[in-house]
Parts: sequence; structure tokens; C-alpha cells
Amino acid sequence: MNFNELFVKAINASIKGGHAIMDVYASDFAVEHKDDKSPLTLADKNCNEVIENHLLGTDIPFLSEEGAEVTYSERKDWEYSWLVDPLDGTKEFVKRNGEFTVNIALIHNGNPIMGVIYVPVKEELYFAMEGLGSYKVSVNSVIENLETLISLSDSLPIDYKREDYVIVGSRSHMSAETEVFFDEMKKMHGDVKVLAVGSSLKLCMVAEGKADAYPRYAPTMEWDTGAGHAIAKYAGFSVKQYNSTEDVIYNKENLLNPWFLVK
Repeated sequence: MNFNELFVKAINASIKGGHAIMDVYASDFAVEHKDDKSPLTLADKNCNEVIENHLLGTDIPFLSEEGAEVTYSERKDWEYSWLVDPLDGTKEFVKRNGEFTVNIALIHNGNPIMGVIYVPVKEELYFAMEGLGSYKVSVNSVIENLETLISLSDSLPIDYKREDYVIVGSRSHMSAETEVFFDEMKKMHGDVKVLAVGSSLKLCMVAEGKADAYPRYAPTMEWDTGAGHAIAKYAGFSVKQYNSTEDVIYNKENLLNPWFLVK
């Protein structure tokens, strides 16, 4: 298996998917609602189709939030699988605040070994692979060569010379346990700054060095975190289950994540 080649395919799929999203973003789009009442737009569907078309030829099975539900009896034998959220932050998309992302991860026996997150509005790409590290770069067109892309990228984390302690959180999810974590960090670090950001950008903020911790003591699904987990992990951070030393794992029977802490 040529992982560099797969990496380039995933990166290009995210960029092309981002273009499909921006086509809808620029229009007067309609919003549907899925069974769980979360919004679904044409952008989700179009981006999912673009990514699926890019990755189908890899002969690696594909699990997507917008794709068909694959039974666990079929999934449990997957050694490698793509885990995709074509538009993470649909609420952010609908609000038009730009804080939405395209997420692609490659999972190997439950662990994310590759992660790609593209931010279409800012044309920013976060990408990471086991053995290679994590990077960030500005890019708006497909790439031909991984080495060239890396040479143009910033290695993560970036040293921003911060002295404050920053916790990144969700705009719409704040549990009692999260409040307790904030209070503990205030006691430990004094003044704590809270950064509210949408979508998988929260994992990217820790990986990049703009934040020190991201407690997520509220529900998420595997496709929400797979790519960001890889980016944080290969930048030297951990994504641990709540009150545990165990990593978050993937391709479980139940695709709901446990609560977790990134730091």
C-alpha cells in the first residue's frame, strides 16, 4: 500500500470537495433536516459525492456521515477504512460564519493513521500522517507532489509564544463536566482564556498551538473527530477518553464517540 499516494488522493479529495461546498455557499441554498433534526444541505451531498469518487479507486472501504449506513457485521473485518465527514459544522455553514470543514481520515485497526482537514472559506489545509507529522498550509488547488506541499507548509505545533492558557470549546455544547474542567484549569493556571470555535477546527487549534486543551464532554460521532484526532496526535498531542488513559478508537460497533480530552 502506497501511503503517500493515498495521502495525496485524500488531500485532493478534500480540496475538490471544498470547492463543491463553496459553489453552494455562494448560492441561495436550501436546508433540509435529517432524522436527528440536524441540518443537511446540498453542500454536504455534493462534497460527499466528490470525495467518494476520488477515493473509490483506492479499494479501501468508505464510511461517511452522509453515506449509506454500513452494518457492523460488514465493518468489523475492515483493516483499513476511510472515515469521512464531508461537511463538519453544517450549522456554521447555515449561519455563514465560515467555521466548517471537510474531514477525511484513514483508519487502521481502530486508529487514525492519516488525517486531512480542509477549511474551504479560508483555503487552509491541515494534514497529518503517521511517521510524517502534522502540517498546515494555505492551498486552493489540487496538489501533484506531497514533498513539495510539505516544503511549503508549517510543521505543527507552531510556537506562538503564548503565555496564557487557552481552552477551546464548542459554541453550542457546554456540559456541567466541561464547566468543572474549566474551573480546575483556572485554579491550576490562573487566568484561562476560552476560545469558542465551530466544527473540527477545535482539534486543529490544539494541534496548531493556538489552544492548550479541548474538553469534549458531550456527544460526537466518529466522523467528527477521526481526521482531527490524527492531526492532533501527530503534532504530539493526545485524544484520551474521559477520565482515562485510553485513546479514542474508531470503527466501533457503536459509532458514537466516548467523551474525550485533547491536550
